[in-house]
Amino acid sequence: MPIDNIVAIGCDHAGLEFKTLIRDQLIRLGFQYLDAGVPEGTERVDYPIVAAEVSQLLQNKAATYGVLICGTGIGMSMAANRFKGIRAANCLNEAMARFARAHNDANILTLGQRLMGPDLALSVLEVFLSTPFEGGRHQGRLSLFN
Repeated sequence: MPIDNIVAIGCDHAGLEFKTLIRDQLIRLGFQYLDAGVPEGTERVDYPIVAAEVSQLLQNKAATYGVLICGTGIGMSMAANRFKGIRAANCLNEAMARFARAHNDANILTLGQRLMGPDLALSVLEVFLSTPFEGGRHQGRLSLFN
């Protein structure tokens, strides 16, 4: 299967419900997934560990995209963005997801389970995965990250 069809997903204890929904939606959309983070349980998990695991899967080219879920999405975004080549965007609505992909070529979507409902989270996911990077003037800006 092409790497473009593989999404690494992970969550801490505050994002387990969304991770299950997202995993199921990825399957419906025809994606494969690599699961990181909290197993089927609610043990406390430190989000930087999960963010590192998903980020490294992208760095190692095991997946093209990642989805990280915690209570707000903020911690996961901050932790993932420490890794070279990772552009994690915390998106609370479809417009943020569209711009994160089109203008910033974001490769990890972070979501906050405490800040949005499940239907919105699934909609944001679909927009994120279906929006191409526009390139052009935006490519030059991405080059400044290196």
